[in-house]
Amino acid sequence: MPRPFRPVALEPLRRRSRRTAGLAVLALAAGLLAAVPAEAAAADQQRQRDFAAAAREFGVPENVLLGVSFLESRWDFNAGTPSTSAGYGPMHLTDLREAGTGTHHDEGEEDPRGDDARRAKLPATPAPKPPPPGLQTIDEAATLIGRDVATLRTDTTQNIRGGAALLAKYQRETGDWKAAVARYSGAKDAAGAQSFADEVFDTISKGVSRTTDDGQKVTLTATPTSPARVRTENPETENPKAENPKTECPRTVSCLSVPAPYQELPDNDYGNHDKADRPKSQRVEYIIIHDTEGYWDTAMDLVTDPTYVSWHYTIRSSDGQIAQHVPTKDVAWHAGNWYVNAKSVGIEHEGFAAKGTWYTEAMYRTSAKLVGHLARKYDIPLDRAHILGHDNVPGTLPSTIKGMHWDPGPYWDWAHYFDLMGAPLSGFGRPGSPLVTITPDFATNQPAFTGCETAGKPCPVRGSGSVVLRSEPTDSAPLLKDVGLRPDGSASTMAVSDIGSRAETGQRYVVAERRDGWTAIWYLGQKGWFRDQRTTSPAFGLVVTPKPGLATVPVFGRAYPEAEAYPANVPVQQVVPLPYTFAAGQRYSLGNLLGSEYYSATTFDPANHVVVKGRTKYVQIQFGHRIAFVKADDVRILPAA
Repeated sequence: MPRPFRPVALEPLRRRSRRTAGLAVLALAAGLLAAVPAEAAAADQQRQRDFAAAAREFGVPENVLLGVSFLESRWDFNAGTPSTSAGYGPMHLTDLREAGTGTHHDEGEEDPRGDDARRAKLPATPAPKPPPPGLQTIDEAATLIGRDVATLRTDTTQNIRGGAALLAKYQRETGDWKAAVARYSGAKDAAGAQSFADEVFDTISKGVSRTTDDGQKVTLTATPTSPARVRTENPETENPKAENPKTECPRTVSCLSVPAPYQELPDNDYGNHDKADRPKSQRVEYIIIHDTEGYWDTAMDLVTDPTYVSWHYTIRSSDGQIAQHVPTKDVAWHAGNWYVNAKSVGIEHEGFAAKGTWYTEAMYRTSAKLVGHLARKYDIPLDRAHILGHDNVPGTLPSTIKGMHWDPGPYWDWAHYFDLMGAPLSGFGRPGSPLVTITPDFATNQPAFTGCETAGKPCPVRGSGSVVLRSEPTDSAPLLKDVGLRPDGSASTMAVSDIGSRAETGQRYVVAERRDGWTAIWYLGQKGWFRDQRTTSPAFGLVVTPKPGLATVPVFGRAYPEAEAYPANVPVQQVVPLPYTFAAGQRYSLGNLLGSEYYSATTFDPANHVVVKGRTKYVQIQFGHRIAFVKADDVRILPAA
């Protein structure tokens, strides 16, 4: 039976401090510490000292303070920028006035139902709602410690003091530390509060140590904790984390049911998803990671609007609360590529790809648990050929490439995300392997992107999982060209939304050349160069190249059947090549072997829905930043080595 959790004893700490000070005086008298004054303590331990000092000052157990901060920010400063839910600093103190509200993106690349003959224009996105006033915590924290709000946004010491003061206040009001932690989450519902508190106390029981994004070494020593429930003022149910029969989530997370409507609309229309019978009718191949480009309440409004689009799940930033909207057996309209929609589950994460550009640990953790659960359920490999960002989904036709989305953006930490799923991306290839996995150090890899706030203006300097590619092995060389995004042939840019010359963490590419500390990979038919300073890990696997005698092979954005496979009552969907060149001599990493399928679902009555399966076989490749498909008859599949 685990020992019950007890707050850190404050008085014994003070006694130890006096004893330590006494020993230091004796040592100084002996000449042992004369050259090491007290202020010479390691600079990279300052944040650890700040947590200890704030815990003593406000009477908060130090491990509770550390645990809450870790679940919010992993103790990072994030260059003083707000999180995707407007939180600042290690304690994630929220300031909506400074962070702003953002806007949700439309899903307008392709008719959601995938019928080339009808491209319905979706309604305009409603104005976004800000987070509820209860999440504005920075004002109260500033008042409690007698500092101004601007200081709490930018000074990590005062930010930690403010968070400690809030926790102490919540504990006085609830009489329980776990309830205080639950309230700190900002969750409006008992289930979300319970889930956040459970994650914090689980972290306390296991312990954690890491170096922050600004070089601070922080340790939370493992402390056994009790599984006591959170006391809430208005609990939704007797057991708020009991399994919800209306949702498909792991038992260890809180999962709400917020259904997306399947509803008939005027003019023989309907919304906002399609009934299906997966995986019986079609295999689920992908999980697509999105961000909402808006706050939680806006996302809930949109997904419950029958005239809008849909996705399967949304995850809240502040506490990791999950809401399920569409059963995973059904097809949601989320990826802008009907082939991918029909074979994927879509998960939206509260936040922004550029404005407010760090995602909370609470959200990463529950998302990782959900994805791991779904991957096991549908036998989906945990790799970057199957767990895709929306930015990795290809355009279906040359005309749709420009409109494809680029979320969750270059500041989503794929390496940390896969670590949480127990599937590290570093790879196991031999040194010098011709196949590599992109694995930059997220904290120190800081590309100079522009346009996060204003077009052309530099973004704040922050860590990223993106690696920028150049056309020659020099820092001054132009970026690569993406003729789908820029048909005029101009080079890509450093705009944060421009993915035309950018590789992402976890993606695998074939090495084309190595020269003087630079590595080139095959990318959209070109050699993309980057400085290989711990940017990649060797990998093993299979690669794809044109069959002998073929100068080039066509590349596609969807794996649709041949015309002969369609029954008479289903319009043939054209298989149109994308405007890229896959030439002899080039090689790309194999991601999947696929049959050809088209899900015809253009009417409200599911009885009319048909899965068309053809004889044509396709091979999925990592072609650029996005995946692509080539016909199996056009290529050879070879070992990388």
